[in-house]
Amino acid sequence: MTPMEQLKAMVAGKKVAFIGAGVSHKPCITMLAALGADITLCDQKKSLDDFGDYADTLRKLNVKLSLGEHYTDGFAGQDIIMRTPGYEFFKPELQAAKQAGALVTSEVELFFELCPCEIVAVTGSDGKTTTTTLIAKMFEAAGRKVFLGGNIGAALLPQLPDVTPADIAVVELSSFQLISMRKSPKVAVVTNVTPNHLDHHKDMQEYIDAKRNILLWQEPPCRAVLGYENDITRSMAADCKGEQFWFTRLHETDHGAFLRESDDTLCYAENGVVTPVLPRAEVKLRGLHNVENLLAAIAAVWGRVPVDVMRQVGSTFTGVEHRIEPVRVLDGVTYYNDSIASSPTRTIAGLRSFDQKIILIAGGYDKKIPYEPLAPEIVAHVKVLVLMGATAPRIEKAVRENPNFDPQALPILHADSMQHAVELARGAAKPGDIVSLSPASASFDLYPNFEVRGRDYKRIVNELQ
Repeated sequence: MTPMEQLKAMVAGKKVAFIGAGVSHKPCITMLAALGADITLCDQKKSLDDFGDYADTLRKLNVKLSLGEHYTDGFAGQDIIMRTPGYEFFKPELQAAKQAGALVTSEVELFFELCPCEIVAVTGSDGKTTTTTLIAKMFEAAGRKVFLGGNIGAALLPQLPDVTPADIAVVELSSFQLISMRKSPKVAVVTNVTPNHLDHHKDMQEYIDAKRNILLWQEPPCRAVLGYENDITRSMAADCKGEQFWFTRLHETDHGAFLRESDDTLCYAENGVVTPVLPRAEVKLRGLHNVENLLAAIAAVWGRVPVDVMRQVGSTFTGVEHRIEPVRVLDGVTYYNDSIASSPTRTIAGLRSFDQKIILIAGGYDKKIPYEPLAPEIVAHVKVLVLMGATAPRIEKAVRENPNFDPQALPILHADSMQHAVELARGAAKPGDIVSLSPASASFDLYPNFEVRGRDYKRIVNELQ
């Protein structure tokens, strides 16, 4: 059977519930309805009218609705439940449905089950999107047809009819997607694992175990690429089922990608042979953390992409939106958008990527992760700190309690909105200064996601007169 015939056999005549009608679920609802599924949409919205223009599609597809406060009642009697990453796998209502016999799965999980081509997937607390994008760019530059998805790009399952065995799927996976997965990619990359999303995971161990799922279900021949400098990812070598390679910028390895200290060159080593890929001076991405992302990508595609193609991409790729993204120069001040920095480790990487002290805009939704590790980096790399959002008091407390904090050398300002934060930063800036939005926090107190936060910041900055 073809992948589409397999999917049809799985869903035709079956009761299928979707949790939410987000970006990835909308095309999947249409697809599964066309394959003969009896669909129920379970959503917190109170009425069909709350779906706006999408209400017409739901009517045409004869989708049943389970809405409002008790929307999870719609799980009862379902054959298949399509979970969105935002709905926690271990919620009692979902586990009860699973115990009652429902298959709990997701768009990404079904794609992994049915995909006819090789899958390369990336997870980690930091660097996922840049690494995933670099890998996709390298395959594209080598002439492969690439399907990019998961945590970025478009939903993959609706593209299944177009995927051939000669293609390549490059997928970014979050812990929320991985936690229930029982199939791993042919090539798996784990960038690093640091405290994150502890507002959603039971504890740090559950978060780590979710990440491990990218490796645990691999079947040889397979490849795993792990960050050597992170204790947790280094320990994951024990989980690897096939070839295992490192990436590191601080050590030389004979088994993976590394930054050679003697000539500052990104290299790859295997079987006693060291191959230079490109000098760090030619890397267009800003920051040492992006050197690590490029090393991870090199290790992932090695043997699948020619070295000259890796070199070409590494020397031309300038970055992904919201990741230390230059916005504009105004009155001699350069503004950057690093809205992706929703954890302290990301903000630390951003701060270290500049060779001068900067004006930092930070703060946002509280994910219950510690800010003490961020404090010394702020003291060392920030000249003015502008704080906003729910985490502002926690970040300020950590900074003020740092033994090297000097209130005269590091003013701390407070803003009640993004507009106010940009105005405070502009007021503190002099020609030659750098202002960066790098929140070290999620966006959910004021924005639906970091992309909307970043675009609002860019709009405000671009409207400055």
